Amino acid sequence: MTAAESIDLHSPDLLRVRMVEWQAPGPVAKAAAPMSGIEAMRAIRDGRLPPPPMAKLIGCRMAVVDEGRIVMELEPHESLENTIGLLHGATAAALLDTSMGCAISTMLPAGQTSVTLDLKLTYLRPLSARSGTISAEGKVIKLGRQTSYTEGFVRDGRGNLAVHATATFSMLGGEPKMAGKAK
Repeated sequence: MTAAESIDLHSPDLLRVRMVEWQAPGPVAKAAAPMSGIEAMRAIRDGRLPPPPMAKLIGCRMAVVDEGRIVMELEPHESLENTIGLLHGATAAALLDTSMGCAISTMLPAGQTSVTLDLKLTYLRPLSARSGTISAEGKVIKLGRQTSYTEGFVRDGRGNLAVHATATFSMLGGEPKMAGKAK
């Protein structure tokens, strides 16, 4: 008999429950529509706008908002782990996609946005619930009219690089220009 067979893996003692609450995204998008991207990102960071549902689902928060740069933070938890006790790779992917897309937003005027075309991740070291506060930094490499390019980094609580990423985003809603500056 194996160790797994000797305990009831469906026992109520092993059950975990995690409740997630979020604000409906439609009204938040409408409230953010007249804002430049950096204004909207700062409003989310400062709590004037609620974070998107996905951020609430995985438990990340916007920590740093600079022009062309965003840092998201996450306190890793068991609900994000896979069966081998490591954070699922989708956790880093979600953090990086969010931070890199939001970094582009910081450089856009009201009415313009971007969507992910491709996302390439290289996993360099495993992360777990014991990794400490995880940070995901997204940086704009090139802001373009039709496509923009970003780079991202996930670091564990000690600052060790765990994941590196690059992504291409398609620009939507007009010609990109620095918010508040003439073309």
